[in-house]
Amino acid sequence: MATVDILGQFHLNGMHKTGDVILGGLFEVHFFSVFPDLSFTVQPQQIICHGFDVLGFRQAQTMAFAIDEINRNNELLPNVALGYSLYDNCVELGVGFRAALSLVSGQEKQFVLDDTCVGIPPVLGIVGDSSSTRSIAISSVVGLYRVPMVSYFATCSCLSDQEKFPSFFRTIPSDAFQVSAMIQILKHFSWAWAGLLVSDDDYGLHAARSFQVDLAQSGVGCLAYLEVLPWGENPSELKRIVNVMRKSTAHVVIAFAHESNMIDLMEEVMRQNVTGLQWMASEAWASATVLQTPRLMPYLGGTLGIAIRRGEIPGLKEFLLQIQPNQDLFNSYENNMVRFWEHTFQCKFAPPPVGWVEAGGTLCTGREDLEKVETEFLDITNLRPEYNVYKAVYALAYALDDMLRCEPGKGPFRGNSCASLQRLEPWQLVHYLQKVNFTTSFGDQVSFDENGDALPIYDIMNWLWLPDGRTEVQTVGEVKKSAFKGEELLLDEDKIFWNFESTKPPRSVCSDSCPPGTRMARKKGQPECCFDCILCSDGKISNKSDSIECTSCPEDFWSSPQRDHCVPKKTEFLSYHEPLGICLTTASLLGAIICAAVLGIFIHHRKTPIVRANNSELSFHLLVSLKLCFLCSLLFIGRPRLWTCQLRHAAFGISFVLCVSCILVKTVVVLAVFKASKPGGGASLKWFGPLQQRGTVLALTSVQAAICTAWLVSASPAPHKNTEYHNDKIVYECVVGSTVGFAVLLGYIGFLAILSFLLAFMARNLPDNFNEAKLITFSMLIFCAVWVAFVPAYVSSPGKYTDAVEVFAILASSFGLLVALFGPKCYIILLKPERNTKKVIMGRGTNNS
Repeated sequence: MATVDILGQFHLNGMHKTGDVILGGLFEVHFFSVFPDLSFTVQPQQIICHGFDVLGFRQAQTMAFAIDEINRNNELLPNVALGYSLYDNCVELGVGFRAALSLVSGQEKQFVLDDTCVGIPPVLGIVGDSSSTRSIAISSVVGLYRVPMVSYFATCSCLSDQEKFPSFFRTIPSDAFQVSAMIQILKHFSWAWAGLLVSDDDYGLHAARSFQVDLAQSGVGCLAYLEVLPWGENPSELKRIVNVMRKSTAHVVIAFAHESNMIDLMEEVMRQNVTGLQWMASEAWASATVLQTPRLMPYLGGTLGIAIRRGEIPGLKEFLLQIQPNQDLFNSYENNMVRFWEHTFQCKFAPPPVGWVEAGGTLCTGREDLEKVETEFLDITNLRPEYNVYKAVYALAYALDDMLRCEPGKGPFRGNSCASLQRLEPWQLVHYLQKVNFTTSFGDQVSFDENGDALPIYDIMNWLWLPDGRTEVQTVGEVKKSAFKGEELLLDEDKIFWNFESTKPPRSVCSDSCPPGTRMARKKGQPECCFDCILCSDGKISNKSDSIECTSCPEDFWSSPQRDHCVPKKTEFLSYHEPLGICLTTASLLGAIICAAVLGIFIHHRKTPIVRANNSELSFHLLVSLKLCFLCSLLFIGRPRLWTCQLRHAAFGISFVLCVSCILVKTVVVLAVFKASKPGGGASLKWFGPLQQRGTVLALTSVQAAICTAWLVSASPAPHKNTEYHNDKIVYECVVGSTVGFAVLLGYIGFLAILSFLLAFMARNLPDNFNEAKLITFSMLIFCAVWVAFVPAYVSSPGKYTDAVEVFAILASSFGLLVALFGPKCYIILLKPERNTKKVIMGRGTNNS
């Protein structure tokens, strides 16, 4: 056997109950503490705590109630009596740390252990602490020995690190989830621009880091400012912070801070009269009654807060009513009941302080009736931290129960062994605590994930400012996380009180949302929530709000005027429905009709001298070819298609070659006739008889047909959608396919026209009866002038005007030929029939000769 002596003890405020197994607890029963020395000495050190915290005391009593309830439960831990050692940390790290060491080491002055140094630990586990900072310090030490610690109020996300805190658990959600819940609320109300205030401790600083990271990842919004609230009195810093809030355009302020931080801050807010802000409270002050006063509600009314899940604990009120101070121990430092009684009934136990009675103070009897005094101690309608304490105690109890129900040979430890109460090691209970899973009487499931965090759930609170000046904190929703649905936000917006004239949620954005048709352009040197809305450029759109970039429309589409959707591009081609197309069509049809009319006149007067004297057969061929020239121009009007593209140039080339060939043969015939009229020249006419004339025309036309065939076979013209002229239009045009083929086609026509012109020019001074050469010369001059001007105009004309230029050239040259060659003859036939006689024609020829 081995004997271990305790070097010394701390003189701490506490409450104790014996049992087979002891659970420890750390609570804030007093707000302040005074102590001169905290070193280990033989004599106990007196630590004086003052400023009684009724709610902290109620939390401690809740643990006592839970243990009492478990002891009365025959199904949970049968034959095992639980006890407790509850200590007051006085909201002081040093006190809380020493209380934890006292729990781990025990209160006995001497321990007797067997040779293996095993036995029942002084405490099986610790419920606490309420502060993240104290929990970090305590858990980092007790975690070395794997003593389980279940906190009911420490929310710092850093405590989820199981490598640093391997035996830490908690029944309150981590700040990581609280931050996520805050961001969900921001997203729900479209608040993209908010300020963040945090306390200068682990709780606030870790929340700030987590909030910044999660907010950036979510894309919900960004922070207008981030300020750290000082501890203690620091009026200059508070003035600066409130001034930042007042000047900011953010109308939403999120505060991860403690009640004391908020009290100091709100004093400065009232001094500068900063109103019109929507406050969002973390769980540390979301239910703080000290802030729910008539003088603060003009500023804090309508606050939305994240609060610990409210629960119901049946039988707790009856247990609290049974509290009675132990007058035999009222002088003991262990009896916090005395302080509670004195605080509640504003009395003093004997012997009272000097002058207490003389000043009118009353003495406590210990028999005062709690039901007759108005105290928040008995208000169990809003149990939040207490509910977490209740769950923490039951988690330890269920873990111990599971451990004790282990069947030998089926245990989870080495050799399938089980743990025993007599040889319990703390890490063994940690193993069972990791697997605990139960449901409270309120219906909430309690279990821990791999980080020691409980299933997260928060209530969303709203500070309602009633017309009579009273304040009511109401639950308006909840946010929770489950394995199946993920994070889920439920809000009853109709119940929410908004402290604004509009009685509606405020707008809080740095820049208004960019509508469809624009993109966001971030303002230089400002957060990403501050941006300008830039209209999408031509051909690009954005079809949703707050687009980062505009997307290009497909090839055949263009952006609408609002740039919010793509529309089919306007199509452009020489249409029959537009004025230019109508005019050209009309001119083409008119030319064809005139040709038909002239042909009819010539056929009707085919036996008259003037028709017969001008080679009537070639004239008929010429009129037909001119008619074809007029009609082929219609192929250039209308939406280009493959067959029209292929046919238009072929028809144009062949028609004009047929026309010019007829003119060329007529010119040659004129020269031959003149030569035959001279002595000995009669033999020349036999080479230019009707058969030879037809053959020549056919041969010359066949050459053009061969050129067209080769062109169509090698590189056929085809319709093409051209977007080079206009970005917002599709110009339908026919590409020639082969520029060489098109050039050869035009060149051949030009060659025949120039040849006709030269021959006609040579014959211009022949006698009057052969004066058709003058008309041919003039018509060929018009024809060549038109097509010489056509080439530069064709090359420089864009889009549909290319076709219009070609049609105009066809019509102009066709009308020129028609008028120059057939106008004088029709004039004589129709208006001067007396001159349409052989005698006149021959006589004029005789006189001139």
